[in-house]
Amino acid sequence: MGKRTPLYQEHLDAGARIVDFGGWEMPLHYGSQIDEHHQVRRDAGMFDVSHMTIVDLEGADVKSFLRGLLANNIDRLKVSGKAFYSCMLNDHGGVIDDLITYYFDDRHYRLVVNAATRDKDLAWIIGQAKNRDVIVNERADTAMIAVQGPTARERVHGILDEAQRAATALLTPFSAARIRDMIIARTGYTGEDGYEIMLPATQASAFWRKLLKAGVKPAGLGARDTLRLEAGMNLYGTDMDETTHPLESGLGWTVAWDPTDREFIGRRSLEISRQRGPQRTFVGLVLNDKGVLRSHQQVFVNGEVVGEITSGTFSPTLGKSIALARIAGQVKGDCEVEIRGKRLDATIIKPPFVRAGQSCL
Repeated sequence: MGKRTPLYQEHLDAGARIVDFGGWEMPLHYGSQIDEHHQVRRDAGMFDVSHMTIVDLEGADVKSFLRGLLANNIDRLKVSGKAFYSCMLNDHGGVIDDLITYYFDDRHYRLVVNAATRDKDLAWIIGQAKNRDVIVNERADTAMIAVQGPTARERVHGILDEAQRAATALLTPFSAARIRDMIIARTGYTGEDGYEIMLPATQASAFWRKLLKAGVKPAGLGARDTLRLEAGMNLYGTDMDETTHPLESGLGWTVAWDPTDREFIGRRSLEISRQRGPQRTFVGLVLNDKGVLRSHQQVFVNGEVVGEITSGTFSPTLGKSIALARIAGQVKGDCEVEIRGKRLDATIIKPPFVRAGQSCL
């Protein structure tokens, strides 16, 4: 039996199809993955993301520690509640994990890392923090609910008390408010506006039910994947891992090169790759024929293999099959993808495919 979040019974009561995801028993869908996808794009849906690993870092050395641990520059976070997205790299520049970091003050930060990489992430962080004044505290007592969609913020505000509404109403993207024992962050993984809400595990079911009454419908892992792919967002273990670096994974924007004297883990290897120029490029693909793009399918240009798909799906918003792929050099324009022994026409684009519910094609 896998691990269960505090909302497991809520999923069963809603008729969810439960599947294993990184050792967790999680809802794949509640009847129709397509309906859940459209619910988020057109209105508001909610996801149980309590399987994500929340880690608080505290201590006198924590800021300098994160300055070297993350590829993004922690010095950019100056206002309490501000957050950023970053990669945590190994010595060779490979991606150990991608994560969000929240700043509370110079002695207290919060990381939210992927569920499937929990063990290796914690081992890496604790190992790097050895002999430093840094306390690493996994918050297993905390649940997290993501509410996403064009009406998500409005619906969440409707169930908050006056103090909570006041604290969240003016939040900008990638910022959070701490209200008593709850943290409400304007972040997400769908390409839509909304919140990720961290709260005590004991309060998760009651909050989930309030959201249901407010008209927010549950959505599962299936819709979460099609939504994030439409938004051009990477999935760890599929689009990048320890064998790939940010510059070939569409994540060069998360690497802070300045100041030049900031020595973060993996910087020297990345500098070599940067000077050499891109050997592989991360791109989007749109299939022009009927079929579904899937991971590991090969991409051809002029009859030659130039790369392969890292993740692909059928886009409910666009009515087309889309994918992310890693290819040699900087090929543009038309290509072919081999599906079941046939090569089908596709077009190379720059992600995302959908932004704020609208096509980018």
